Amino acid sequence: MQKRVLLIEDEKNIARFIELELKYEKFDVTVSHDGREGLNIATKQTFDCLLIDVMLPGLNGIEICRRVRAQSDVPILLITARDAVMDRVAGLDAGADDYVVKPFAIEELLARIRSVLRRVRTNAEDGGNDLIRVRDIVINPKSYEVIFENRKLELTKTEYDLLKLLCENKNRVCDRELILQSVWGYSTEVETNVVDVYIRHLRAKLKTELEPYIETVRGVGYVVRG
Repeated sequence: MQKRVLLIEDEKNIARFIELELKYEKFDVTVSHDGREGLNIATKQTFDCLLIDVMLPGLNGIEICRRVRAQSDVPILLITARDAVMDRVAGLDAGADDYVVKPFAIEELLARIRSVLRRVRTNAEDGGNDLIRVRDIVINPKSYEVIFENRKLELTKTEYDLLKLLCENKNRVCDRELILQSVWGYSTEVETNVVDVYIRHLRAKLKTELEPYIETVRGVGYVVRG
C-alpha cells in the first residue's frame, strides 16, 4: 500500500521537484503551497508523513507542526533554508521528528523519510507494550533506542542502562548500591561516585525548561519523576 505524504512548500519549483521524486519512489503525494491551507489538509486527512517548509505564507511551518502535534503523532519532517541552531531547536521543540536543510540531496530527504516511517512501523509492531515512557522520554528496549522530545537521544551503553533503570522504577528512589549492582554488576569495584558522574551526563542530555527528570534524594540516591 502506498504511503501518503503531505508536502507543504511555497516554492513551486522545489515542490514540483520533490513531488515528482516522491511519486517515482511510489509515494502518494498531496501538495499545498500555503501554510493555512496545508494545516487544514493535515488536520482533515490522514497521512503517513508530513514534509513542511518552515518559511510559508499564511502560517509558518513551526506553528503548523505545533498545531498538528497537539492532535496527532504523524511523523513530521521540516524543510528549511535556515541552518541556525535555534531554528532547528525550535522545530524539534514544536514536535518535529527530523529536519533537512536546503539545499539538500533528494537521496538525503528520502533516507530521512524512510527513517521516520521505520520508527513508526517498529513502534506499531511492538504494540507499544514494551516501550518505557516517562513524560517526553520513550525507551524501546528491543532496539536500545531512546527518543527524547521527539528526537533520538545518543547515549553510551552505560548511560542507556542507567536511564532505563531509573525510568523502569519511575517515582521510586534507586539508591547507589542498587544502581551499581544493576548497571555495573554485582562484582563491580567501581566507586559510588561514578554514579554521580553518569547522572550528570544524563542530566546534560535531558535538558528541559520544565521540572528536571532526575531528582537527587540526598543521602540515598536518585529518582525519575513521572
